[in-house]
Amino acid sequence: MVWHAHDALPVRSRLSLVLTVVVAALLSLIPWSGTAVAHGSVVDPASRNYGCWQRWGSDFQNPAMAQEDPMCWQAWQDNPNAMWNWNGLYRNGSGGNFEAVVPDGQLCSGGRTESGRYNSLDTVGAWKTTDVNDNFTVQLYDQASHGADYFRVYVTRQGFDPATQSMGWDDLQLVATTGSYGPSQNYSIPVSTSGLSGRHVVYTIWQASHMDQTYFLCSDVNFG
Repeated sequence: MVWHAHDALPVRSRLSLVLTVVVAALLSLIPWSGTAVAHGSVVDPASRNYGCWQRWGSDFQNPAMAQEDPMCWQAWQDNPNAMWNWNGLYRNGSGGNFEAVVPDGQLCSGGRTESGRYNSLDTVGAWKTTDVNDNFTVQLYDQASHGADYFRVYVTRQGFDPATQSMGWDDLQLVATTGSYGPSQNYSIPVSTSGLSGRHVVYTIWQASHMDQTYFLCSDVNFG
């Protein structure tokens, strides 16, 4: 049997095709939040979806998530994009009338924006908490450097249990409001509280300054 160089071309083509398919499959497993869709979130105390991404983004196929972090697990089962797109929980055109556009029971999803991508964040249960004191700082990461017209930070009232109760506007008390922030990637909002103990939700509203775009971010905390 005589071997000719041109006989190898189909084999090489087939190998190239196989490698292309394999690489494409691997890339599909990697979470992307590129500059075209880059926005931001509260990273400390971590928002619900950022916390899920922080803990499981590099280990999302681990079945231990179901037992160790059941609230993130149910979010993952409902829509993986709630975790992958941790920086995109916003809605446009609220006009500052937040209570009208975000119904009670849907505060953590921002009124179930983006075709229900973030519905699971409204699920009542024992979300992982961050320990805080009476005085703490909300750290927000603005991946796209949008800037802010203002921030408003709320904390649930003493006696409200986010692990068993659905959260509405009347369950919140305003603890911090700010002026404008110039474009940057990192913002710090000092918060001062008193008389709070146990599990609470810190609810941050970020009004971006590049357009009427508002972020609604739930962070679960435990006051020591």
